[in-house]
Amino acid sequence: MSGKAFLDSNIFIYSVDQREPIKQSIANNLIRGLVVEGEAVISYQVMQEFFNWALNKSPIKMTADEAQHYLVTTFRPLQIVRPSTALISDAIRIHQRYRLSWFDSLIISAAQHGGCETLYSEDLQHGQQFGTVTVHNPFL
Repeated sequence: MSGKAFLDSNIFIYSVDQREPIKQSIANNLIRGLVVEGEAVISYQVMQEFFNWALNKSPIKMTADEAQHYLVTTFRPLQIVRPSTALISDAIRIHQRYRLSWFDSLIISAAQHGGCETLYSEDLQHGQQFGTVTVHNPFL
């Protein structure tokens, strides 16, 4: 791994989802490796989507204490792209140009604003490029 990499929420979901042990292992190794290198980037959207799943949708919901622990141990060390009107404006352009969902457009815009070369996600087409950002599905 080299260069900044943006991690989509599905990477974090798999990191705690025990129903998918192979994906869980891949996700945890990816997160650890990028944290050690200081290259992991996320947005507030990623945290919101993760906690919505972990606290509300997961078959085994996190407790508040577990969520707080995950926030401090996993998300805190990461670089966070903050929301801005420029990020939203670019997401609107991405949404228009590529006809992606609004939330995927926000993720791509955040990856670009975070200076990332790679966007790790299962939700977008592997190998697709959006400017200088290339999508990589680590579970293939």
